Amino acid sequence: MPTPPRLNDPAERAAYQAELRAVARPLRMGAVWLAVLGALLAALRAKVLPMPVAVPAAVLALAFFLMVLGITVRVKYHQRRMRGDL
Repeated sequence: MPTPPRLNDPAERAAYQAELRAVARPLRMGAVWLAVLGALLAALRAKVLPMPVAVPAAVLALAFFLMVLGITVRVKYHQRRMRGDL
């Protein structure tokens, strides 16, 4: 059974932080880009493009969902890693 990382050692802590940072990164970065897109759509809707309010709201809701999903995956990974399951 694998052992959990030793977080008392600075080198292992840094390596684990880098490992944890990479977990679900595409989900979290996708959420950030969708949030930016949703904000741009909302701004354009107000000034230039006629579109239903639901379009930017749906993009922002998807961004929120992806961010929560990415955070959840990362927390679950951390819990399993600390138990030594991974």
